[in-house]
Amino acid sequence: MSADRVENFGVPWEESYGYVQAIKRGDSIYLSGQLANDGPKIIGLAPLDQDGQIMDAANTGEQMRKAYENADVLLHRFGASLDDVVEETVYALDIDAAFEAAGPIRKAAYGRDDPQVASTLVGVTRLAIPGQLVEIKMVARV
Repeated sequence: MSADRVENFGVPWEESYGYVQAIKRGDSIYLSGQLANDGPKIIGLAPLDQDGQIMDAANTGEQMRKAYENADVLLHRFGASLDDVVEETVYALDIDAAFEAAGPIRKAAYGRDDPQVASTLVGVTRLAIPGQLVEIKMVARV
């Protein structure tokens, strides 16, 4: 089955890693893990110690909010929105910070107190970009 359409943001890591931000096949839209990027700049990068380890996860909510915004931008390019998301996986360096931020941010992003989306929150030891705290992968159906 071939792709109906793909979308990118034109950021350097799309080419260096070799992937698309979103791909629509049939009635499904698959979003790669969304970061808190504004163009090539990552918003709210966490401070790192001399060994490159995260010192403070206080910007988890800020990064999460921007990742949802980026996901919504991509979905709109397909004529969809976060209302069409059926599944999400949130990857976070600090699971406690992510869990604390996730409720209010997810509810605001989805525009309701009971987002109608299957969701999994996963704690990880590292993400792709130093200082990155969260990444959100989604599947939408249209």
